Amino acid sequence: MRYILLDRITALEPPELARGVKCVSLSDDLFADHFPGHPVMPGAMILEALAQLGGVLLEATMRKRDRHDLHAILTMADRAKFRHLVLPGDKLELEARCERATEDGGQVQTFARVDGKLVTEAHLSFAFATITNPAILQRRREYLQIWLTGSSEVR
Repeated sequence: MRYILLDRITALEPPELARGVKCVSLSDDLFADHFPGHPVMPGAMILEALAQLGGVLLEATMRKRDRHDLHAILTMADRAKFRHLVLPGDKLELEARCERATEDGGQVQTFARVDGKLVTEAHLSFAFATITNPAILQRRREYLQIWLTGSSEVR
């Protein structure tokens, strides 16, 4: 994954809800060209952060159903609305609510806020891919552990 756009998952309650944060920093390389002299977080990156959180929620939902080998892949972003700019220094508060999850895929309704103010919302659809490579499965567990606790050590 080129961009990891979740800093922390603050709530993971499958199958209903996930919340997380992305602290937007001027040092993020996505600001290099977007836009010189007026850095703005690209809408595509906000959607990617929401997709990462939504994928975590769907995968956690499927793990509760004993499917530990599924990886959520974004297939569609629908009804995306960008209401306000996201700037360096902002704390992007992310939320995903599961609408449907089956072994084929799922849908989530997502919201991004800054200081409680809605900046982006979108309906995201995912397909599931089966992962059998133990190294990839382990790496995904490590990411989840870091997002949930801030440490890769199992507690």
